[in-house]
Amino acid sequence: MQKRILITGAAGFLGSHLCDKFIKEDYHVIGMDNLITGDLKNIEHLFHLQNFEFYHHDVCKFIHVTGKLAYILHFASPASPIDYLKIPIQTLKVGSLGTHNCLGLAKAKNARILVASTSEVYGDPQVHPQTEEYWGNVNPVGPRGVYDEAKRFQEAITMAYHTFHNLETRIIRIFNTYGPRMRLNDGRALPAFIGQALRGEDLTVFGNGSQTRSFCYVDDLVDGIYKLLMSDYAQPVNIGNPDEISLKDFAEEIIKLTGTKQQIVYKPLPVDDPKQRQPDITKAKALLGWEPKVNRAEGLRITYEYFKNLPKEELSKLPKEFTKITF
Repeated sequence: MQKRILITGAAGFLGSHLCDKFIKEDYHVIGMDNLITGDLKNIEHLFHLQNFEFYHHDVCKFIHVTGKLAYILHFASPASPIDYLKIPIQTLKVGSLGTHNCLGLAKAKNARILVASTSEVYGDPQVHPQTEEYWGNVNPVGPRGVYDEAKRFQEAITMAYHTFHNLETRIIRIFNTYGPRMRLNDGRALPAFIGQALRGEDLTVFGNGSQTRSFCYVDDLVDGIYKLLMSDYAQPVNIGNPDEISLKDFAEEIIKLTGTKQQIVYKPLPVDDPKQRQPDITKAKALLGWEPKVNRAEGLRITYEYFKNLPKEELSKLPKEFTKITF
């Protein structure tokens, strides 16, 4: 009998790729999204399939799904600085109320649930690279606190359901991920740089550009999510690419990739912006047999081709808050 899986945040960047993955693995996929940041264009290619259905629903409200569920993937959450600075209350609610509702559904359906946490639980880390045992350095009342603390609470309530209700839970800590279907105007470094290059604008780097990020291609991340879901490990696991690069060097890579002649311009560093971000993936290698396969040059080439072929009106969109944020 075909197994059924619920994927929240299904119309988002990662959620849509997960829908594709589980359709390919012959699951019946129920996608759920309130479309506050997701886009139906990301999943419209699935609408004609018999083993895909879509619920337009906010997980912060009671979730009702008929029939059995084998798995739940909880990926509903604003994930970019543009979003969580614009809708801070909704960001906190989906990490708390939304996660509570998903865990309650998993308990009622006797389903295994994987929740999407993030490297932001580490805040501006004082340990490098970041291991799962590191507790983080987070400012709960800073502008990023609404996202960071939502994810930290999400992990806490998930583990409480695991220990108190014996629920089968999995926690993934996702590091910077990129690929097709990212929103060009979401404020994160990669789409921001590519968007600026395609519009013929100079590339904006915050601070002196020495802060680092580690970029993982979306196909690798989805493979890691799948392997973690199918594992028997309940503690958090980092999934990301440990190939670290400074944002200044990354901007130079984008300029070279796009063949443009833009310059790099520097602006003040935002409050609580992490100085370093690199996953320690020792656990993922040992427990899941997982490590990234797509190198940055290849992943960037594919992503650039995707952005380059977007309609011109998409390329012209630039958020008003852009100069105030980074990720």
